[in-house]
Amino acid sequence: MGLTRQYLRYAPAALFGLVASARGNAALVGLRGERGRCVAVPACEHVFVWDTRKGEKVLILKGLKQEVSCLCPSPDGLHLAVGYEDGSIRIFSLLSGEASVTFNGHKAAVTALQYDHLGGRLVSGSKDTDVIVWDVINESGLYRLRGHKDAVTQVLFLKEKNLLVTSGKDTLVKWWDLDTQHCFKTLVGHRTEVWGMALISEEKRLITGSADSELRVWDITYIQEVKDPDEPESKKIKGSSPGGEENTEEDETLELDESPEERLVKCSKVGSIMREGRDRVVTLATDRTGKILACHGTDSVLEVFSVLSEEEVQKKLEKKMKKAKKKANQNSEEEPERSVELSLQEEIQRVTNIRASSKIKSFDLILSPKGELKIVLLLQNNIIESYNLNLSAQVPQAARASKITIGGHRSDVRTLAFSSDNIAILSAAAESVKIWNRSTLQCIRTMDCEYALCSLFVPGDRQVIIGTKTGKLQLYDLASGSLMETLDGHDGAVWSIALSPDQRGFVTGGADKCVKFWEFELVKDESSVQKRLSMKHVRILQLDEDVLCVRYSPNQKLLAVSLLDCTVKIFYVDTLKFFLSLYGHKLPVLCMDISYDGTLIATGSADRNVKIWGLDFGDCHRSLFAHDDSVMYLQFVAKSHLFFTAGKDGKIKQWDADKFEHIQTLEGHHQEVWCLALSPNGDYVVSASHDKSLRLWERTREPLVLEEEREMQREAEYEESVAKEEQPVVAGETQGETGLAGKKTIETIKAAERIMEAIELYREEMAKLKEHKAICKAAGKEVPFPANPILRAYGNITPSAYVLEVFKKVKSSELEESLLVLPFSYVPDLLRLFNEYIHLGAEVELLCRALLFLLKIHFGQITSNHMLVTVIENLKKTTISRVSEARDVLGFNMAGLQYLKREIEAKDEVAFFADATDRFEEKKRKRKKKEKEKMVLAVL
Repeated sequence: MGLTRQYLRYAPAALFGLVASARGNAALVGLRGERGRCVAVPACEHVFVWDTRKGEKVLILKGLKQEVSCLCPSPDGLHLAVGYEDGSIRIFSLLSGEASVTFNGHKAAVTALQYDHLGGRLVSGSKDTDVIVWDVINESGLYRLRGHKDAVTQVLFLKEKNLLVTSGKDTLVKWWDLDTQHCFKTLVGHRTEVWGMALISEEKRLITGSADSELRVWDITYIQEVKDPDEPESKKIKGSSPGGEENTEEDETLELDESPEERLVKCSKVGSIMREGRDRVVTLATDRTGKILACHGTDSVLEVFSVLSEEEVQKKLEKKMKKAKKKANQNSEEEPERSVELSLQEEIQRVTNIRASSKIKSFDLILSPKGELKIVLLLQNNIIESYNLNLSAQVPQAARASKITIGGHRSDVRTLAFSSDNIAILSAAAESVKIWNRSTLQCIRTMDCEYALCSLFVPGDRQVIIGTKTGKLQLYDLASGSLMETLDGHDGAVWSIALSPDQRGFVTGGADKCVKFWEFELVKDESSVQKRLSMKHVRILQLDEDVLCVRYSPNQKLLAVSLLDCTVKIFYVDTLKFFLSLYGHKLPVLCMDISYDGTLIATGSADRNVKIWGLDFGDCHRSLFAHDDSVMYLQFVAKSHLFFTAGKDGKIKQWDADKFEHIQTLEGHHQEVWCLALSPNGDYVVSASHDKSLRLWERTREPLVLEEEREMQREAEYEESVAKEEQPVVAGETQGETGLAGKKTIETIKAAERIMEAIELYREEMAKLKEHKAICKAAGKEVPFPANPILRAYGNITPSAYVLEVFKKVKSSELEESLLVLPFSYVPDLLRLFNEYIHLGAEVELLCRALLFLLKIHFGQITSNHMLVTVIENLKKTTISRVSEARDVLGFNMAGLQYLKREIEAKDEVAFFADATDRFEEKKRKRKKKEKEKMVLAVL
């Protein structure tokens, strides 16, 4: 057997340079018992929790691979529900930072999440148009609600009633009765997509935001309230349009007064609130009390409104009544009460507008008990801003409390570089250059610059040079963080910069069709005695096309220049004479590199291919289809013929230029990768992407076997294809409004396989036991029974107990889907085992749930099977008796807990009154003491 080449695996080491992703929403969370201080924001696949006061990252909730798309904190503040791009939902504990529950039900990104007021249920909306209600306590899906024709944008629980309101991009707002799981009302009064919704005025008003500057306000009337004859008419509110005219748009709502839809709720439009923004609503939300309403569009302005409570509305009405009476007395009119009405603009008042430093992507707000409003804004340019707003002030003005910016760039990083000692990383974007410490990942220098396109560390690592879009070369000193010198390098953009191997100078290529050679020199400043580093232009090479990339050969004899005409031209450095032309790419070569020994040159192009050429004759050794989009960057690993490529498809790949093989794919970035840099020793790779993140990859000591890598890739592709397959159909069920909450995944299939294997083991063991009994009977003595090694590993348990153990290990959220893919041939054995388990009183709740589901999906086959009649009869008896026992135990426990609660409350009240008495006596003693002191002073 021949020797195989050994590769070492590169593994993800860190994600940095990211404050927050703009894909999801920000959510204020309570950490260490303090609400309004910490904010949870999406950060690619993770969730970062920032302390807004200190500007520090206090917690990282680590994700898997998919990008975060939605966040929702639980009402108790202990958990955070996180929705992902692949449709999965994970619930994290904010105390431990661990994911406790995972739900899989959606086929596309989760777009909306909402807990009910107790935190026991979670509802999710998705791009796949489905709405799913999940049981958080039981960790399972309850049901799926179908009805929307486009992505769901918002979901809201109504606290008092068991109702759900959902809005979608299909212009509809749907009302769902969760008791019967059907849509009983649809609001069709919107011309365009409904982007946001909010409930105000103790859930008696619904506000919807659409693609125009109008916030539509709807009155919600519960039918039970209308039928109550004793209810007084508390207030009369007139819906008006911004011009003050009464709203008479009958075509805005679908109202059928005598229809079955009107049995639960009536919803009629009462008017509109006009926003100042002219574009669509992006986020519309209220604080937890419902007193403050805020919204924003695609611009940088957040509009804040105040919603008057019933008491405040009543006071305003009384004031208006008094004024009207006064006026009536003057004009001697009768019955002024009928003409006094309150307009919608008076009930929902504009407080102020908050202008952020950039476009707002999301916000969250909390009203403190003192009346101060805290608002957190997640901006498009990788910034989190927090504002305080004093509502009690005469003219409320928002004051910026904090701004988290240090952790990243405002725009995409377009160039990266490693220092010669592998410790410092340079990243440069359109507005700044940052220097990072590789080991701590802390930003140690930030320097303002023009739009950077290329960069390098000057030998000695004390200065850096940046090539900009305007054609300037900027020299920065790292010790002081100051700009030392700016030179006009090119008339167009400086696309590429390369350090000469002798480290005495560098070469630049630009959009002005020139390659310029520069040398370092020490010059004396007039202001200081010491000499400083400078750059001197020494030579120029004029070409026919724009220069996209330049690279020196390691011996400094050749210079490779990539041109806009899709060719790479090789020149002699000393004479600048033409040597070779490498042509074959269909689109321009965007990146290239020459190997350490100068024998190979690899070129990456916008045509998605990488070509490997020999530098001796310019022959193409191999063309590799590298990425699904343009190849943006290419670099060889030091002292080897291995190289990395970065593509617009979001992937980084490692290749072997000798064997022309793909070694490894580094997946992590969620959008285009613009650039990467390898450390001089080859141990680290750093990459920058359009998702605003910088990622560090580290070479491990783990050997990488190509065959195993291919096998893992095939398995991943199979798992992906399984998830995309059609969902199994339940016999007798039509595709109506409701359905099963879960979906078939590789986990549910594996769980079903484990149950099947356990039942097969049970069958084998029972058959062996039967044979063993027959042998013992024939021999007339006891023969030792050979124990199964699996059962021995579980502590010599019985085969039936082993099946129960396997069954208990199936995740609660995956149970129904696992049973759905289980073949019917295993169901009879499972029913017999269920009868045995329930009779013993083991896991009654779990087994009853599984039993009822199996009866539902296999009803026809079970009822037609005469062998199972006795089994079902026995199950009926044992199940009813055991369930009633469990209910009795539960009732007893509930009564006991309520008794303890009453006892504790009584003790607390006694303690409270005792404390109050003590304080009163103490005040009395202090008063007497003061009086005595006064009397003594008076005598003196």
